[in-house]
Amino acid sequence: MALRIDIVTLFVEMFDGFLSTGVVGRAIQRELIEVHRTNIRDFSTNSYGSVDDAPFGGGVGMVLQCGPVYSAVEHVQGLASPKGHLVLLSPQGRPMSQLLAAELAAMPRLVLLAGHYEGFDERIRPLADCEVSIGDFVLSGGEVAAMAVVDAVTRLIPGAIGKEESVVEESFSDGLLEYPQYTRPREFRGMNVPEILLNGDHKKIRLWRAEQAKERTRQRRPDLWAAYVKREEDKDHRE
Repeated sequence: MALRIDIVTLFVEMFDGFLSTGVVGRAIQRELIEVHRTNIRDFSTNSYGSVDDAPFGGGVGMVLQCGPVYSAVEHVQGLASPKGHLVLLSPQGRPMSQLLAAELAAMPRLVLLAGHYEGFDERIRPLADCEVSIGDFVLSGGEVAAMAVVDAVTRLIPGAIGKEESVVEESFSDGLLEYPQYTRPREFRGMNVPEILLNGDHKKIRLWRAEQAKERTRQRRPDLWAAYVKREEDKDHRE
């Protein structure tokens, strides 16, 4: 059964190209996932079609109102069963990770709520089952974040990627960055492919790649490396 993903947004047109190309587009064509979009503006309660207003207490920007968002979400939840795990895209949310992508991919249905402007009225947050952030930086809206979540989740759906082992070997799958990759030519502008990748000894290649992944993670992402070391230590203690 295909994973159903609903995206509740102010800008449904932003997803046109994204949903028709690449891994996500192919997964939709293969009926591995189905993605539906709902425009929050369709649930405006005024003749102008606006869904935002100035913040109480003053300040710059506009804030998304409760009424249209609640109506849009409740409409979407009623379109299929189950009502879906509702993810609010927010800079205040849980950092997106491969582990979280796997958790979301295991859900029978996802509803992604993408905000815009200065943010949500705080009373919208109780709608969410979880809040997710894709990083400590500012975006104009949650649409790009929603695309990132959809892509990360789709890659974990069986059949979405041509070679299933490629998903396992990618960066972060085991908590480490991916090892260096090379292809033809063997030499380019004085830079050579490591000899170990050319000798056909697959056991040595696997060991080399594992060590390269560890070293690259240690150098470039000490936070990931520390977490990896702790997991390995905990594993040793359990054994």
